[in-house]
Amino acid sequence: MEEILVIKPSSLGDIIHALVVVETLRRRRGNAVRVTWLVRDIFAPVLEVCPTVDRVITYNRSGGVKEIFRVGRQLRRERFDLVLDLQGLARSAFWALCARAPRKIGRGDGREFSRFAFRELAPAPAKGFKKAHAIDILLQFLKPLGLEPEVCGNVEFSRAQLSPKIREILAPDGGEIAAPVLLFPDSRRAEKEWKGFKELTSLLLAKSQGTPVIWVGGGDLAPDASWDAVYTDFYSLMGKTSLIDVLALISRAKFCVTNDSGPMHIAAAMGVPVLGVFGPTSPELYGPFPPSSPKNQVICAPGGDLSKLPAEAVFEKLQTSFGI
Repeated sequence: MEEILVIKPSSLGDIIHALVVVETLRRRRGNAVRVTWLVRDIFAPVLEVCPTVDRVITYNRSGGVKEIFRVGRQLRRERFDLVLDLQGLARSAFWALCARAPRKIGRGDGREFSRFAFRELAPAPAKGFKKAHAIDILLQFLKPLGLEPEVCGNVEFSRAQLSPKIREILAPDGGEIAAPVLLFPDSRRAEKEWKGFKELTSLLLAKSQGTPVIWVGGGDLAPDASWDAVYTDFYSLMGKTSLIDVLALISRAKFCVTNDSGPMHIAAAMGVPVLGVFGPTSPELYGPFPPSSPKNQVICAPGGDLSKLPAEAVFEKLQTSFGI
């Protein structure tokens, strides 16, 4: 069994991207590997419900330099066959140096002089580092291992279960939850938030009777207050879900509609149909991956201005892409 240490502490979207690559590695090696993952403690639950990862080592960023050295001492006591620094920063390179392993590979575009810590670097993708998708960059770690840099299989979060609180909202009678349409109307950056989710929800509810339509997110956006009384198939879980709830919901989804945000990458990694709504950012660099999959769709606002993208256009894209 080959022992592999993956160093990718953050952020959520980047961890999902890295999981796509590590799952590909596992499948190409016939699962003859054991993966230990070094991650920030706040993201550890995501890895703990994912069978791609066998063991998790946590890092608490608030601990400062003392915490960096504590993790380094822990790694020094262990032995691995291969270390992959998918983060490419000074602290991740330090941890890679601490880990005892005959082979260590760093990022070819590593920052903070991290590249100098490695004898082997993942090469640049065909488009170069600045014009390639983040997953395409990470896939280059497969080349030094003699593997093709192509995605193989989906990431699963099979141990993710809905919390009793969310189950009570969606199925108060204790019955099965029908495959829902999930809408993620918020984003960490305001300029990436499309404002047409309310209009799109009305169109979906009128068309997809019997299919639950659910808003999910942590923002302060609020749906139309009248929908709860008019539509029995609408649910707002805004501000109510944990990260594990989100994973469990996406795994059940008929399809998802998102801004350029983390849930889009989660859905794509899981092989769940997703439509990403793009404005000022580039879907070539930040869209669902791989772009060739019919399950990964995007729609771009005219001139990158999300205010010019009508809900009817997004609804039509859903009809042609996913047959609603």
